[in-house]
Amino acid sequence: METMVISEFKAKCIRVMKDINRTKHPLIITIRGVPVARIEPVRSKGARRTLGSMKGSIKIKGDIVSSDFSSDWELNR
Repeated sequence: METMVISEFKAKCIRVMKDINRTKHPLIITIRGVPVARIEPVRSKGARRTLGSMKGSIKIKGDIVSSDFSSDWELNR
């Protein structure tokens, strides 16, 4: 991972941030060799697919059409 001293970052801030966004590589900012910040591009989520997005994530066990849950309710007792 690339590092840069804070004085250089301060002088070239806008150009450095544009480069980070273009290359998608993070940058560590240091003060006297000690890391103080990490700059990385924001990841956009993009368009999410909603129809069918949970396909295969649910498993049906038993008959869901003609199930009788009357014994599960306290009011029906």
